Amino acid sequence: MGSAEELFEGKPTGLPAPMARGTSFYREESDPVPVVRHVAGYDQFVEFCVGRGVQAEELAADAGRLFWFLRTIGSEIANDSALKAAAAVFAGNTLARLRPDAVWTTYEGGAPTVGNWEKQFEVVRLLDGLRSGDYTAVQGLVAMVTDWAQEEPDDSPAMQPRPVAQPAGLPLYVRPALPEATYYSEDGTPIPYGRRWGDGGPDSESYSVDSHPERFAGLHLVARALIAHLTVVYDVEVHEDPALAAELLREARDVLEAVKVTPRSTGAASLTFVLTGYPGLMVHAGVLHDFSFPVCGCDACDETVQTAADRLEMLVLAVAAGGYAERYPVGRRRWSEYALTAFDGSGSESGKSEPVPAAADRLREAEIQLRGVAGGWNPWPLRQS
Repeated sequence: MGSAEELFEGKPTGLPAPMARGTSFYREESDPVPVVRHVAGYDQFVEFCVGRGVQAEELAADAGRLFWFLRTIGSEIANDSALKAAAAVFAGNTLARLRPDAVWTTYEGGAPTVGNWEKQFEVVRLLDGLRSGDYTAVQGLVAMVTDWAQEEPDDSPAMQPRPVAQPAGLPLYVRPALPEATYYSEDGTPIPYGRRWGDGGPDSESYSVDSHPERFAGLHLVARALIAHLTVVYDVEVHEDPALAAELLREARDVLEAVKVTPRSTGAASLTFVLTGYPGLMVHAGVLHDFSFPVCGCDACDETVQTAADRLEMLVLAVAAGGYAERYPVGRRRWSEYALTAFDGSGSESGKSEPVPAAADRLREAEIQLRGVAGGWNPWPLRQS
């Protein structure tokens, strides 16, 4: 590692390992997941800056100046994949430097991001946006990042739920085979979902287009397989009734079926699966959080059934293993917060926001209930043979 890569805090490392999902394989967690704030691989961009007479140290210390510089050279680096990758790493490290709670994150099948619980930046897409955006758009981005950097960090201690390893010999969850199909654009060209945009980023019009939602039909198979797995492994009660969709804090449209799986244990979080005709589903976990699969089916987001299934499996298996925590209210703004640790300890995620509008008595009940599980929801009890 050369001296060119000494512009940021700490020793540069590789990207954090992405979470690998699809089967439930439990292992003991020997070490906590490392926090990555300084990623290696940007020396080529530093050398490029030197050739342009620009001080990389100054760009690393001023995100606004870096963004305007990246906009100026955007077309040039777009034609050099290695240079663009180095510039993306440099930009990500610069963002991580802005806040003490900002870290690098990777997910299987997804692009690396940098940020904290409140805001995440996909660095490659950031470069594309700087290149294609007009003056007003870039100015707005700089202002947004500046505001984010100046916000007071939340001093609440982070929730770190720790899942319990499943004993050996119990049935493992295995994702069912998902239907495969080729989808075509209006001109008859096959659409490579998950990698359709390349380096250029999504077309601006694609954000309002939701073509081929049928590609997510396999999520219903995954949901049913997960429910079957939970009933085999854990001591639970299962209720099926479309009216259970009322468990959600957000409205679900075109409800096909709803299934609530409740562990027979005090302090363990229930899961309510609501399958919709989109096709997709929403899952209500615990008391105050709904999770949508897919998150967004629009053409720009380019989500696939595989990546949506990854997230669904992570949520469900983590909740059952005791890797899920909720907190409300948090701070002066009375936010609702969740934290999730993958069932095998391979990764984690968290989120915090204003709670979805709900009846005041439901929020009060949630606040009281969450006091009893301040360290996180308990693992589900295993079914006795």
